This record gives sequence, C-alpha cells and structure tokens, in this order.
Amino acid sequence: MNRTIVARSLRAVLVACGVVVVLVVVVDWSARPLGHGPLEILMPFVAVTVAVLGLGAVQPRIDRIVERVTHSREITPYSSLAAAAARIRAGALEQALPGLAQVLADGTGATRAVVWLAVGDRLVGAAEYPPLGTGSGPDTVENLAVLLARPEVDHVVPVLDGTVLRAALAITKPDSPITPGDQALVRDVANGAALLLRGVALNAELAERVRRADDLARELQASRHRLARAREVERRRLVMELGNATSVRLAALRTDVAAAGAELGRSPEDPAAAQRALTRARVALDELLDRFRLIARGVYPAVLRDQGPAAALDEVAADLPRPVRVSGGLGARLDYEIESGVYYVVAAALGLLGGRAADGDLLVHLGRADGHVVVDIEDPAAAVGTDELRAALADESERLAALGGDLTITAGGGTAGSAGPGPVEVRVRLPDRLEPVVESSVGAELRAP
Repeated sequence: MNRTIVARSLRAVLVACGVVVVLVVVVDWSARPLGHGPLEILMPFVAVTVAVLGLGAVQPRIDRIVERVTHSREITPYSSLAAAAARIRAGALEQALPGLAQVLADGTGATRAVVWLAVGDRLVGAAEYPPLGTGSGPDTVENLAVLLARPEVDHVVPVLDGTVLRAALAITKPDSPITPGDQALVRDVANGAALLLRGVALNAELAERVRRADDLARELQASRHRLARAREVERRRLVMELGNATSVRLAALRTDVAAAGAELGRSPEDPAAAQRALTRARVALDELLDRFRLIARGVYPAVLRDQGPAAALDEVAADLPRPVRVSGGLGARLDYEIESGVYYVVAAALGLLGGRAADGDLLVHLGRADGHVVVDIEDPAAAVGTDELRAALADESERLAALGGDLTITAGGGTAGSAGPGPVEVRVRLPDRLEPVVESSVGAELRAP
C-alpha cells in the first residue's frame, strides 16, 4: 500500500511538472514574438491543449519511470479487464491461465491469485501468480467449500456452466480488505473468461480420462500376462497329476494283466492263478478310475460351480483321513475366477496338511475383509514344517499371485518359518473383484511451465 501511495504521488508530481513546463514554454515564448494583443489571451488555452496531447503521448514513459523507481505499477479496473481480454485471446493455455492469475493479482493488489479448474470431483490449481518454484506439483482440494475454508483464501468467485462448477478464481490479500471494486473486478474477469475456463476444464477432464484409459490398458496387458502365467502353472499341475496317476498305477495294471496272460499260457487247465492276477488288475483299475475322478473333480469341481467354495472344501475335507472343520463363509457368490482361485489353493494346503492322520483338527475359516477374500488355516500339529509347506505350495502361490492375491505361511507364534513339524498357520488373501484399480493423478498435467 505504501508503494502504491508513493507511485501515485510520483506520477502526480511528474505530470504537474510536465504541465508547468508546457505552460511556461508556450505562454512565455509566444509572448515575445506576438506581443500584447488578442492572441496573448488564447495562448494559455493553446498551452493546456498541447499539455493534454503531450501527456497522452508520454504517459507510457511516465508509467515506466514510476514503475522503475517505486517497483509498483498502477492498475485500473479498465486496464485489468483489457489485459484479461488479451490473455483470453492468447492461443496457448500456458499464456492464458497464468496471465489471468497475474491480471487478478495486479488488478486487486492481491499477494497471490490462483486459477482453479474443476477436474472430476476435485479442484486443481492450474495457474497462480506469483508462481511457485519448480518441482512443486499442482495443489488440489476436495470441493469449493474446502477451498473457501482455507485460511490463505480471502475471496473466491466460481465459474459455473449452468449448475456445474467448471473453475474458480481465488485471491489472497492478508494485509488489506477485499473492496467492492476487487469483487467486481474478479467477477468481471470470471464472466469474461468463463468460456475459456469451461473449455480448459473439459479438456483437463478429457486428458484425465485418457490417462486413466491408458492405465487401464496397461493393467489389462499385465492381467493377460498374469493369466497366461496362471494357465502355465495349471498346465504343469495337470501334467504332474496325470503323470502320477498313470505312471505307477498303469505300470502295475500292465504287470497284473501280463501275469494273468502268462498263467493262462502255462496252465490253461488251472485258471486260479490267472484269476488272482486279474483280481489284482481289477483293484488297480478301480484305483486308477478313482484317481482320474479325483483329478477331474480338481479340474472342474461341480460342487464349486453350483454351491461355492465352502461346500467344495467340505467335499475335499470329507475325503481326508484327518478331521477338518470349515467355518465362516464368503457371503454372496463371487466371480468364478475368484472362487476357484481360493478353492484350489486351500484344497492343495488341506491335501498337504490333512493327507495323513494327526492329533487335532484342521481349522479352516472363510471370510471377507477390506475388499478381499481371506481364508485362515490353522494346524496345531502339522506334520510338515513351514519351509517344506511353502515349497510344496509354490505353484499354488504363483497362481494366487497371478490373480492379485498372496499366500502367507507362518509357524505357531507368528514366526516366519521352521524346518520341522509343529503348529502352522496359512493365510490366503485374494481381491473379491476382478476390476483393476487405477489411482487418479487428477490435474497433474495442468501446471503450466
């Protein structure tokens, strides 16, 4: 405020000095050749006219001298609106938005002016004057009410598109009040720049949607890689299961059939030996068929599709030699990929922990928390250590990771691992939705260089 008073006083002194000089020169010098007469009366009027025309010509130079001496520039509402119009006509947003902030600061004498753009459901500081140093990201607020509540914001004028907020102009004047002239100036600038700010806000919103679409495309590509990895894990598991089912059992079946044929060839009149060999072959064939049924149930468990993971795990537990208690549930049915991902990992863990008789029941609890499916398995007397169990479930853990989940195996008491038997806790976590989550960086591209 002191600089403004000094600037105005200096400008008045310079103008007064200029007028005096013109009056003295015109009146005094014209009196010598013209002498006394009617023309002498007209000379003061001529001098005033010359002074007015001369001041109009030298006004920019006076303003530059005053600004250089006092480091203050006199801004009128009219000059501010003219500067705002020039900024609005600028072809580049790097010139338009910071220019509008500078016009607001100069026109109102504010120490800080900010142009906020509405991007999505937030307000983003797109330009401000004086500008912050490089390296600072754009400031954001949740809504207009939060912006009004900021202690450093003294006056805000919203820019509306019907009933939709598109932008807001904010000024800060900590050492002086907001005058009616300041309010009128900010309102007039907002009205004049409404179309520009509306277009900028829509462009910023479009840029944000394009960025989110790019992030979703990258997430989709990553999901395809994870699913391809999961398919490879499942393929290896099926190859191993089929190999275990066919190699030993088919070899035994072939041996029993060959023995029966040999017995019939040696003594066709005594078929008892051949009958015993065929009986062994039939038992081996029944075991092979049961194994194939178990593999088929693991590949496509009908109970899982019809009734969900809890019922499917109950079916798995019924075939184990060790008692298993399944509690809890997942509530509503989820996508089959989620349910099957949980089922396969838990079924594999139950097969390893409950595949042999032991003291105590296996406890399995299903639940949902924080957008995740969580299954806790507690074995008070595991026959295998956590390191061995972690190695045996490596493929299942990889399948779970491909779906965005994780598998945690700890020994009793929360220790990370143990080589020998003892209490074991297994936790399975998997997101309950397949939709990718893409974080928003609202307005990150709006900060003008």
